Amino acid sequence: MNAGGTGSRSGAVLLDALGTLIELVRPWPLLRRTLHARHGIEIAEEQARDALRAEMAYYREHHLEGHDTRSLADLRRRSALVLRENLPEAGDLNVEEVTEVLLDSLRFTPFPDAAPALAELRALGMRLAVVSNWDCSLRGILAELGLAGAVDAIVVSAELGSCKPETHIFEAALEQVGCGAGETLFVGDQPETDIAGARAAGLRPVLVNRGALAADDS
Repeated sequence: MNAGGTGSRSGAVLLDALGTLIELVRPWPLLRRTLHARHGIEIAEEQARDALRAEMAYYREHHLEGHDTRSLADLRRRSALVLRENLPEAGDLNVEEVTEVLLDSLRFTPFPDAAPALAELRALGMRLAVVSNWDCSLRGILAELGLAGAVDAIVVSAELGSCKPETHIFEAALEQVGCGAGETLFVGDQPETDIAGARAAGLRPVLVNRGALAADDS
């Protein structure tokens, strides 16, 4: 991600999280290793991939329900049950065990250019915010990855009750950074949710292409 590629200076830059600032480490090898190490369960890579994709599809559909600690724990348990339903070999694991396996398989890392780009944008005097379709755990994840302090605001769909491409989440972010839509860029990797949503809200969208791996893992 090249901060210089945003063109002329703007009052604010809003950025997507997954696929733009951070990526999901390929989870199915982690799932296979965790199941084997903890429970002696062997599964094929294709099984792990298909089961995780089913879980991720369920999570995306229900992620707004993870708006606080209690509701997030419930969402994670339900997502873990979807994973177990798609892994017959793990059918004897209880919900706590399969939830732990799931969470240990989901690891995030910042793209190497994320922190430098944020620092460069901030040095230009721009207000920065992360705007993401995520549950309430995003703030902690960004803090662990050293990115939370690099932005002025973090707007999370589950906390707000609105997700991209709805205009409300973009408007909430604009209010937090104190800038108008016409002086704000939105940087994201998803044409439908990020780019179309930002454009509908009056922001200037910038599409980031991280390649097939980031898109596949998201």
